[in-house]
Amino acid sequence: MMKKTFLVAALFMFASLVSFAQTADEKAVGEAVEKLKNAIVSADAAALGKLTSPLLSYGHSNGLLEDQKEFVRALTSGESHFTRIDIADQKITVSGDVAMVRHTLSGDTHNKGKDPAPVKLGVFYVWQKIKGNWILIGRQAFKLPM
Repeated sequence: MMKKTFLVAALFMFASLVSFAQTADEKAVGEAVEKLKNAIVSADAAALGKLTSPLLSYGHSNGLLEDQKEFVRALTSGESHFTRIDIADQKITVSGDVAMVRHTLSGDTHNKGKDPAPVKLGVFYVWQKIKGNWILIGRQAFKLPM
């Protein structure tokens, strides 16, 4: 009886660990999100270009929609400038070569011609695995209460 109880407990523990384990693709998408966050804060044009698709649809919380060229231009010109980005409550779902990511973004902006300001956004990303790399193809943000 003791052996059966131990075996059942061990199976439940293993099942719990498996359900919380990230797949290799989920981990790679999470790493791509982190690289994108760092590229946005540093306004790194090369990294931004490498992490995003030429077909990018990048939606801001104010309704502005940008393609890849406009997204990179706005960041590298300082028109749009994040000085800090923190990510919380991230959930990654992978289906084949497509991944959906939701998270809460808290940060600080200092856009050209504006005073520094805190932001809190809900963000939804769509990533696609192309030639082994996860590339951002879509993003939409929405304002959350501070």
